[in-house]
Amino acid sequence: MLANCIEGLTALLALGGIIYMVLALLGARDFHRFVCTRRADPGYAPNISILKPVKGIDQRMYSGFVSHCSQQYPGRYEIVFGVSSLDDPAVPEIERLQQEFPAIDIRLVECTRRLGTSGKVSNLVQMLEAARYEHIVINDSDILVSPRYLSRIVSCFAPHSDEATDAGVNTKSVGMVTAPYVGRTPTTGAGLWSRLEALGISTDFFAGVLTARKLEGGIRFGLGSTLATTRTALAAAGGLEPLVEYLADDYEMGVRIAQAGYRVELADEVVETSVPNYDLRGFVDHQMRWARSTRDSRKLGYVGLGITFCLPWAIFACVASGFALWSFTLLSLAALARVAVALTVGVGVLRDGQVLRDLWLLPLRDFFAFGFWLWSFAGDTVVWRGETFHLHNGRLSRLTTIAPVKADRSVA
Repeated sequence: MLANCIEGLTALLALGGIIYMVLALLGARDFHRFVCTRRADPGYAPNISILKPVKGIDQRMYSGFVSHCSQQYPGRYEIVFGVSSLDDPAVPEIERLQQEFPAIDIRLVECTRRLGTSGKVSNLVQMLEAARYEHIVINDSDILVSPRYLSRIVSCFAPHSDEATDAGVNTKSVGMVTAPYVGRTPTTGAGLWSRLEALGISTDFFAGVLTARKLEGGIRFGLGSTLATTRTALAAAGGLEPLVEYLADDYEMGVRIAQAGYRVELADEVVETSVPNYDLRGFVDHQMRWARSTRDSRKLGYVGLGITFCLPWAIFACVASGFALWSFTLLSLAALARVAVALTVGVGVLRDGQVLRDLWLLPLRDFFAFGFWLWSFAGDTVVWRGETFHLHNGRLSRLTTIAPVKADRSVA
């Protein structure tokens, strides 16, 4: 009797996962219909302050800095870097950038105050005080962007006179623009763990974003790859100060801006983040931080995430049924749906060629993700930048300091 129950349960969960994959495919199909592709009037080019908190040297960090200095943007913009100490190893790289691009307004702010558990948000508060302009773009230290990045992001804020008359258009003011991203592994010698993480970003994480948008009729959160907003919208949402204890500050910022009555847009601009060449410890720490951060940010949705692992559930159904013929049919459908999502989202939407290289790793990636999902309910600790924190309702409290994990980054 128990065996039959397990067999039936795993089969139902696998079918639920297949349905989720279909929703992800529908979300991918609609991507270019709901994504912000508008082009503003040529005269719309507001001044922009780019805020980049840094700590230590990240992989491909300097090339990311250079990409921000090579923008084809008709307006003025400044880049404000923030460090907790002028002894930070990133400071010489910023000074090098200032010498290489003297025409760009590049400033370095020493953020001496620790306003909360999150050193990153604490620094952002102080950087915002030093920023000059109304439009703010916040992104991670290692983000690499195209020359049209600022133009495409800021165009989403442009007022359009025909919006109010277009059927079905949400006429709320845009308060945040965020952007999809892909994870780039090292060009040579990329290890298994970094390849698994990059594969998950393109075929799992962003598929979840598209599905959430499909089910909820829009997105109401931000992605750390790009958080573009205005001082006005940020002030209406309570500012940055309330976020100094949060791990998922990017998610929280988007939620609060949406709750303040603004619209969150997804830009038609895919940026790149670098994925370190992890050892197993670094990979596990980073994945658990993501998992527990998501668990606390979207509690009910995270519980429901368990149904999305169609491939592991289908394999479990094969074992539970004693490898019955019907279970192989179910497994074939699950594999087909999972590969279809990986190719449609990872290659079709995000243009990530690494997905083709690592497609054979999908089953291993999904089993790891399933394991991290289960494990995330077993505790409330996360490791971030060499420090161990307790996480409760998204808020951090420091526990201990340990040896730094080189493969990790300051921003999830």
